[in-house]
Amino acid sequence: MINIMPVLLNLTLPFLGAIDLSTPLLLVFIVCILAVIGFEFVNGFHDTANAVATVIYTKALKPVIAIPWSGFWNFLGVFSGGIAVAMGILKLVPLDSLMTLPVTVGACLVLSVLLASIAWNLGTWYLGIPCSSSHTLIGAMIGAGLAFTWYYGGAGVNWGKAEEIGLSLILSPVVGFGFAMLLMYFFKHILKYNALFHIPQGEDDRPPIVIRILLIITCTLVSFFHGSNDGQKGVGLFMLILIAFVPAKFAVNHSISNEKVLQELNQTEQVLKKASGTTATQTATFHKLIDDIENTKRHLALKNEQDKEKTYRFRKEVENVVHSIKNITADKSIPLSAEDQHVLSESAIGLKKLTDFAPIWVIAIISVSLGLGTMIGWKRIVVTIGEKIGNEHLNYAQGVTSEIVAASTIGLSTGLGLPVSTTHVLSSGIAGAMVASGGKGNLNSNTLKNIGLAWILTLPVSIALSLLLFMFFHLFV
Repeated sequence: MINIMPVLLNLTLPFLGAIDLSTPLLLVFIVCILAVIGFEFVNGFHDTANAVATVIYTKALKPVIAIPWSGFWNFLGVFSGGIAVAMGILKLVPLDSLMTLPVTVGACLVLSVLLASIAWNLGTWYLGIPCSSSHTLIGAMIGAGLAFTWYYGGAGVNWGKAEEIGLSLILSPVVGFGFAMLLMYFFKHILKYNALFHIPQGEDDRPPIVIRILLIITCTLVSFFHGSNDGQKGVGLFMLILIAFVPAKFAVNHSISNEKVLQELNQTEQVLKKASGTTATQTATFHKLIDDIENTKRHLALKNEQDKEKTYRFRKEVENVVHSIKNITADKSIPLSAEDQHVLSESAIGLKKLTDFAPIWVIAIISVSLGLGTMIGWKRIVVTIGEKIGNEHLNYAQGVTSEIVAASTIGLSTGLGLPVSTTHVLSSGIAGAMVASGGKGNLNSNTLKNIGLAWILTLPVSIALSLLLFMFFHLFV
């Protein structure tokens, strides 16, 4: 962590000099950045076991090789995973309201979310219980949002987004368990490759080269997709801090030139003017969007990196335009040619980059934090996953099955822009593989009870902890 500070200060000082933060707020700002780095660092070693437990316990790789290997692919996963999951996390909280309130309110929300998440993650890690960092983070954001609503009214939690994310988190372990059972049955009854079901005995009992390669590949995929999904959560939190403290600079992507924005707006306007709705309602919708585009053009000339109110107003105009474009392109009754549909869709994508973005240096900091965290503190959770979920030592087929299930589920969720629990998916995958091998009696009931209790408690505890922290910090606002 100490080595990160010089890099952090060098990256942040260029824009810190351009903003007006008092010394106490500047200190809180730095604490928040360190906290999000700490969260991702803890996330790294908390979730490392999900990728490396199988290769370690099947003797495919030694820990001294498996841990750095997993850390490297986690690092790459953050860089290439996009930002769809990050934006989903960011939209759980009332960004619009935060940008109109004093910076201290945003500081309360950010600190309560981060500290609640870190506390629960560290606690479950210390006890060696596989627990979802995603559930913890979502619960903490809901708790802070509820406290925000209590003090300031309005919609403190985006319940639509919370429901979408919650459904993903609930369904993913169910899918993982079922998919693992089916895959295990395939290995047993269709493939019938006996070497896959060998349980390694002793340090020198390593899998055949083909199985070993397969285990390493699946470990690599889980590490990569974990980075692409869980790493984005850290990116979303980092952007929440920047928008809360420096809204004029980070509420809008100022790296996109005004000329490029005007081009997107003009293209959209031209399509709308030449097209015509089949009903009076559709025609009115077109005219309303044209008016919104004209307003956006006017606000484009006014927004800058120092004026919070003007930048916020421009952001809202862009969001309105993008929303209207999507409604029009989704309405099959509106007579638009394929070319016009394409122009409008591309314009919406281009304009959305103004509000949904993350600077490369933010992604770099989160990547390094997750990668380094992966190499530390991994053993507690690895022991639970490798030895205690089932009543028998992990065999090659069970390791391959659980990793394939985890990699495919997490990769699909990342593509859909949904956060998913790597811990839940892989743990349920191992459980499914164990059941397919020897029935329910092949599961360790005590371990499953502990894991289940942690899963049940995660949301209410993180919600309550974050809510109480927000109320405590708010005493000093």
